[in-house]
Amino acid sequence: MTHGVRTDTRTTYTDRRGGLRDSAARYALLPLRVFLGVTFIYAGLDKLTDSSFMKAAGSGSLGDTMRAVRDSAAIPALVDLALKNPVGFGYAIALGELAVGIGTLIGLFGRLAALGGALISLSLWLTVSWASTPYYYGNDLAYLMAWLPLVLAGTPMFSLDAVLRSRRRRGAGDYL
Repeated sequence: MTHGVRTDTRTTYTDRRGGLRDSAARYALLPLRVFLGVTFIYAGLDKLTDSSFMKAAGSGSLGDTMRAVRDSAAIPALVDLALKNPVGFGYAIALGELAVGIGTLIGLFGRLAALGGALISLSLWLTVSWASTPYYYGNDLAYLMAWLPLVLAGTPMFSLDAVLRSRRRRGAGDYL
């Protein structure tokens, strides 16, 4: 009897065989992806359309928020960096949230979008919500943890990443 290595055992998320448990595993990250994508799109648009947020000073401004959390932040240097140009920083955060939300929702560069979301959440946790007591009252830590499965798994189902991967595979088969 000869022993060999099977090369046909790789399963993908797009493999339609299996029972209910397999289907649930394939689709498990979709609700999280939709929630985070919609939430970050909303957060970005909310910041971009809030005239008081995009100011260096005044009630509801990013500048006043940053000054209020500066002494309680885990990394005050991040707050100081934002305070050098609060309006520019506000636009960077808002556009970053918008890009992360869209990328996550449509599944384009899913892991990169999730990494961006995790970094935004991490920076907000270390600055704005660091002083929340008890720690679980600050939602930025929960968002950071929610992004990690998407950083690890990407967006394999119902995504532009899956479409592009499928086209690359078909194109590679043409040359073999």
